[in-house]
Amino acid sequence: MKPRPEPAVVFHQPSWRLASNRVEALVTCTGGHLGPVTFQTAAGPVQPYAIAPWHGETLPADAPPVLRPLRGDFFCAPFGGNATPWRGEQHPPHGETAGSPWQLVSQTEQDGRTELAAVLETKVRPGRVVKRLELHDGETNVYVRHELHGLAGPMCPGHHATLAFPEKPGAGRITISPWRHGQVVPEAFESAAQGGYSALKIGARFSDLRRVPLANGGTTDLTRYPNREGYEDLVMVCAKPGDGPAWTAVSFPEQGYLWFALKNPRLLASTVLWHSHGGRHYVPWSGRHRRVLGLEDVTAFFHLGLAASAAPNSLSRRGIPTVLRLRADRPLTIPYIMGVAALPAGFGTVRTVEFASGRATFIDTRGRRAPTAVDTTFLNL
Repeated sequence: MKPRPEPAVVFHQPSWRLASNRVEALVTCTGGHLGPVTFQTAAGPVQPYAIAPWHGETLPADAPPVLRPLRGDFFCAPFGGNATPWRGEQHPPHGETAGSPWQLVSQTEQDGRTELAAVLETKVRPGRVVKRLELHDGETNVYVRHELHGLAGPMCPGHHATLAFPEKPGAGRITISPWRHGQVVPEAFESAAQGGYSALKIGARFSDLRRVPLANGGTTDLTRYPNREGYEDLVMVCAKPGDGPAWTAVSFPEQGYLWFALKNPRLLASTVLWHSHGGRHYVPWSGRHRRVLGLEDVTAFFHLGLAASAAPNSLSRRGIPTVLRLRADRPLTIPYIMGVAALPAGFGTVRTVEFASGRATFIDTRGRRAPTAVDTTFLNL
């Protein structure tokens, strides 16, 4: 039997490596954070994911476990701060899945596919979560599947992808598939007394990401980033029900590529946008976490945790799910796809996406097309 490879230490975190002929991906043993990931595209190698600048530093003893490996994308169960217990369950921020040690189960390469499986036995709500990642030769995608076994009750799951943006203001252009409700987080996201600053109007509703209300009056454009330097902000948009994949796309015209995520909206109903651009001046952020955008696909009530998501709230009253109901005798699988695509010259902001067998084509506002190979049957729509 082929021995399992030892983890490599990458940005001060022991990490498992998996690779295809187009993608190299690292997954931290603690928290299961995906990053860095290198995609080989026609525009050259691309590394879109953010890595927290404090890697290798000693964090305060009371720092949430999720902050130690913080990078790329990770799975949250339950998503959010979880400061308030739910029926005696006191989950850490973003859940045990985001900050506890995972155990490698298998790593295989066969028929042009590379797969990694890891498992986490949860303690706060006893159960088992299996993480599966796949890379397919010839594609620039990462296929991720999480299986929740033996867990019962409400759960607000989510993916927490974070991208690093160029220094130029507005270098990235953000588009989200059709949505029915947009809102700024309904309570203060940061406290100036603690050294945190936000720019958006608390609780403001909006119907256009290009015109989101500011706390001091006027509006700002959330389709361009980086923007609003010196602030931390969070908004949520809730997907319109539909039969096809829901998607998020960020194009970087000057860098020649776009990043995208595809999801099943029945499982991940909303997208949280976390704008982190130097607005936190407390440890370990210390004003240096800049030009990072979280594109976080969730079924949750903003970032407020399981108790707020399981209770009746302003979104659930509108018919927007904020939890999934788990049964111990019925495992739940949540699939997710992230990838990149090279852009043709002159490509701007994504307007829509066309899906065909084995392919997604991103189309910008002037009709330019950026096709890429992707297997959307993975999403179990």
